[in-house]
Amino acid sequence: MLAEKNGTGDQNQIFNKNILIAVDESSNARRAVLYVARLLGGLPGFRIYLLHVLSPPEEDFFPSAAAKDAYVQKHRQEIERILQAYHQILTDNGFAAEAVSAHAPERYCPSIADCILAERELLQPSTIVIGRQGVSRQEEFLYGSVSSKIVNKAKGCTVWVVE
Repeated sequence: MLAEKNGTGDQNQIFNKNILIAVDESSNARRAVLYVARLLGGLPGFRIYLLHVLSPPEEDFFPSAAAKDAYVQKHRQEIERILQAYHQILTDNGFAAEAVSAHAPERYCPSIADCILAERELLQPSTIVIGRQGVSRQEEFLYGSVSSKIVNKAKGCTVWVVE
């Protein structure tokens, strides 16, 4: 499934070839990266921002600060490895290495969708690409999903949801 949304409908809106791909370690995120790589790889002028938001665990989740720091460090290393793999997929499909950057900011996120949209405001890409999570229709109805929240809340950009 591929869904698009233009938040404003304003024909004077600034368009750029910058694309933010929100990623995690899921196969859905990998499919989103592959989709962009195969669709646009090798075309000039595109810039890709790979984004993974690191949401720190609650303070009382760990028995000590050292245990929390060890967990965060291990998780950050895993995300860096995944971001490097996604970077490689994009460059293998024709994107210049300097046209692909990875961001893994650490921020508290009551909603991952809100954090992705906040990063979108900073980076100003015209397009957000996200993989659709593998939740059932009932779960999506009860709890929502990151992709549906982004489609509903994004303004001034196009959203591609890759299934």
